[in-house]
Amino acid sequence: MGSDYYETLEINQNATDADIKKAYRRLALKFHPRRNRDTGSSKKFSQLGEAYDVLSDLRKKATYDKFGEEGLKAGIPPEFGSSGACSSKYVYHGNPDKTFKEFFGGDNPFADFHTNDAPLKFGGLQSVMVKTQDSHIERDLHLSLDDLFHGCTKKIKISRRVMNDDGFTSSIKDKILTIDVKPGWTEGTRIIFPKEGDQGPNNIPADIVFMVRQKSHHLFERQHNDLIYKAQITLEMALTGFSVDVETLDGRLISIPINDIVHPAYNKVVTGEGMPLSQDPSQRGNLIVTFDIQFPEKLSAERKHLIKQALA
Repeated sequence: MGSDYYETLEINQNATDADIKKAYRRLALKFHPRRNRDTGSSKKFSQLGEAYDVLSDLRKKATYDKFGEEGLKAGIPPEFGSSGACSSKYVYHGNPDKTFKEFFGGDNPFADFHTNDAPLKFGGLQSVMVKTQDSHIERDLHLSLDDLFHGCTKKIKISRRVMNDDGFTSSIKDKILTIDVKPGWTEGTRIIFPKEGDQGPNNIPADIVFMVRQKSHHLFERQHNDLIYKAQITLEMALTGFSVDVETLDGRLISIPINDIVHPAYNKVVTGEGMPLSQDPSQRGNLIVTFDIQFPEKLSAERKHLIKQALA
């Protein structure tokens, strides 16, 4: 008795092309020698390859449906070819691995299957593949201090592999991800987009993770929720007093009086003029003013004498 390709793939003759592909995919994975070392699995795998090779080809399938395996392999009179059947003799190439690779793509058929090493579980005719999620994809999100002070919206285009409607093939498509930056976010804040990585027939897509990286600022250095501002002053100013004008990140100009004697370790703390707190943007850290005292390179004898008198 000849082979029954429909029985081999566990489908009926009314099966659609999608049904044929689905059946081959399920059974080929089940009986592939890498996954199944039971007696007879290699033979079954070879039979699956031949069955799919015939039923996935419209002309071969038409010949098989009308004339059976004998007509398919022995050939039929040319006049019957007009019915869509194949009149030439069919010979399977005998390499089920070739069929498998052509179906799934790639030299390593299991390269795209992100599964663990646990054996596949089967119930009746249905197989269950244990899926694992791909490792997350991490990208830097570079933001200015102004972005982190005010908050903003960033739109980022990504390209990823998406499964087509047939459930077997895929294509590359672009997608826009929107990030609402909250005031007060800090360096290292993580924004996670679950399962936005490449899709595959047997994997769980990776999460895409954006990591906040703060750009340097020309006036301020950030320290947690505080802003550090360095003012350059002369020795005269350090000893006699002065005021520092600072333009804040929200565009105000504040004048900070300094009435103390300024020494190298001295700083001035202005409360509530730092970065917004991410948990409560209505609250803010502090502005800390530090000082770089410019000492004179040289003094005349007269000036030295006057300074000694003033400090005596």
